[in-house]
Amino acid sequence: MPTDSGKQLKHTCSDQELVVRALEDKQGFAALVRRYEAPLMRYISRLGCRNTASAKDLLQEIFIKTYIHLNDYDHSFSFSSWIYRIAHNEIISFFRKEKVRPSVLDRETDLFLLENLVSDLGADGPGHHRHGPEDVQGAVDSLDSKYREVIVLKFFEGKSYEEISDILLMPEGTVATLINRAKKKMKSILEKA
Repeated sequence: MPTDSGKQLKHTCSDQELVVRALEDKQGFAALVRRYEAPLMRYISRLGCRNTASAKDLLQEIFIKTYIHLNDYDHSFSFSSWIYRIAHNEIISFFRKEKVRPSVLDRETDLFLLENLVSDLGADGPGHHRHGPEDVQGAVDSLDSKYREVIVLKFFEGKSYEEISDILLMPEGTVATLINRAKKKMKSILEKA
């Protein structure tokens, strides 16, 4: 029966209610894990971790850090932004430690997102057909990490400027500037391709 109530918690409680519950018992935290497991795994993958074992290790570390610091959660932020910030920091630390440059996109699963990004860049006019997934992936991969991160959060994770601001701990105006610069850089790269 606890499993059923845990599943009910996942679908009926807000994140904040689950946080309060998680501070009292493990079922609340288990519900948070179930709610965020798939989205965080996609985020880990989209930021460039392609090794399944490493991605699962990262996910586990994210949830361990979340659990350890749950008392420190600031309710003025959305829980989603807070856990994504933890995930972001863990992923960046992983890439620094492993000394690898991430590859952001997975052509098959993110093809529709690529098309939305190309459309938003204004690169979907008559020359659109020459910009295949490889071209767009190359453009995103060639961006500095500060630009790549905001592109992934905005276009691949669907985060708002406010959420990106909370995740990356920077003003919304800076987020907007970084996104605009990233889009200009990508458009320039794609025009040269």
